[in-house]
Amino acid sequence: MINIALPKGRLGNQVYSMFEKAGFDCPGIMEKNRKLVFENPDAGVRYFWVKPVDVAVYVERGAADIGVAGKDVILETEPDVYELMDLGLGKCRMAVAAPEGFRDTRSRTLRVATKFSNIARDYYASMDRDIDIIHLNGSIELAPIMGLSDVIVDIVETGNTLRANKLEVVEYFYNISARLIANKSAFRFKYEGIEAIAKAMESMAGKQEE
Repeated sequence: MINIALPKGRLGNQVYSMFEKAGFDCPGIMEKNRKLVFENPDAGVRYFWVKPVDVAVYVERGAADIGVAGKDVILETEPDVYELMDLGLGKCRMAVAAPEGFRDTRSRTLRVATKFSNIARDYYASMDRDIDIIHLNGSIELAPIMGLSDVIVDIVETGNTLRANKLEVVEYFYNISARLIANKSAFRFKYEGIEAIAKAMESMAGKQEE
């Protein structure tokens, strides 16, 4: 049985749909109930839903053999896992955004509000820019409006929230999407099963791009 960690929410539903079309369906998983684990012995799969930010933890620790995590989570937490493929779902971009007309000056430390502290730190380190990270967990766009930060680093999908709050993208610097990841030990001992799923999912991802 291959244990699969799925991210809760809209992305998880899309991901499961790919698994289903690839031949790894699981009866009852999309029904409204309080069950946490769903399995299909005939297909050799066992699914469970977790918060998107926790998928990589379950996979890295071996509770899940494979899972689907956003590239943003992988970059931020740097889990010790194999990244098998890009599923092409949940596409968005990591970006620096600021109030309209903002111009950076290196004469002072740049205040950066974000929930992706490691990503922001690595990005600005590559530019040799001194920054002050202000870690927030929600409503990142509010920080520059209220004078808490100069800029924000966040995921941008449509940009509507930024525009509604008179913010604009300064620079995009990472393409984000859902990735299929695997536990390193499981990949070695359950290679055939994981490889079969990966190939089937790769076929599904290819059809989506057509």
